[in-house]
Amino acid sequence: MEPLKEDEEELRPAALAELAGTIARRAGRLLMDNLPFGRFRGTIETKEHRELVSRVDRESEELILEHIAAAYPDHALLGEEGGARLAPLDEARYRWIVDPLDGTTNYLHGHPFFAVSIGVERLPHAGALARVERAATARAPELIAAAVFAPYFGELFLAARGMGAFLNTPVIELRVSDTETLEEALVATGFAYDRGRWPNDERFVRASEATRGVRRCGAAALDLAYVAAGRYDGFWELGLKAHDVAAGALLVQEAGGRVSDLKGGNDWLTGGHIVAAGPSLFEPLRALIA
Repeated sequence: MEPLKEDEEELRPAALAELAGTIARRAGRLLMDNLPFGRFRGTIETKEHRELVSRVDRESEELILEHIAAAYPDHALLGEEGGARLAPLDEARYRWIVDPLDGTTNYLHGHPFFAVSIGVERLPHAGALARVERAATARAPELIAAAVFAPYFGELFLAARGMGAFLNTPVIELRVSDTETLEEALVATGFAYDRGRWPNDERFVRASEATRGVRRCGAAALDLAYVAAGRYDGFWELGLKAHDVAAGALLVQEAGGRVSDLKGGNDWLTGGHIVAAGPSLFEPLRALIA
């Protein structure tokens, strides 16, 4: 494994985003090396409510974990498959929020819409009160770096807090769309595995009638990246977890868009639901689906 460690003074959002992008590319190569032509023939497990996990999910997360640990062993990690590891959250100043394979169902069927998602969050402060403070104040999550890599398409979406969002190179800057009306909008959504708890069917129908179209591609991180790139005008989904949205939400924000929960508040990282769009379309979309 090539060394990825950087000096402590290099804990700047741009440096963290560059590192996240490097790691995401390496995990993406692993995914492509194992990508099935047609249905995946390896072992597949069902976690709950039809949610799938394969050995590739776990191998990708382990690769990502190894690289983060080599660079920042004092940081915390929230991973989809392994939970919180590395430094304890109470002692960490930064947390990496990782989805090693966003769009597992797509991947296992050989569908190309999947990605590696890595976000870096700066915690309120190191110490036992960090989580208590967040719950008490409902403060907005401070995501400072993000990488979403779609290996099948060779697209790496990067963002650093206060420095913008980019595709593959700093020359290609991402900007959300300036669409103002729902009638002109192409939006995206998804459906939770537990549809009884997180129903989205009626919202889907309303949006289908009110917009030019609704896409449902099955990878929330990549959906959010597409909002940042202006390919979608907006996105909403229910029943998501932090690893689904951390990186993609920062991409949208740094591309000039807005992100909130369904009520317009800050509880979108861990609250289970998110709305994202360009500034002009954000409130019409939120009102439509809220």
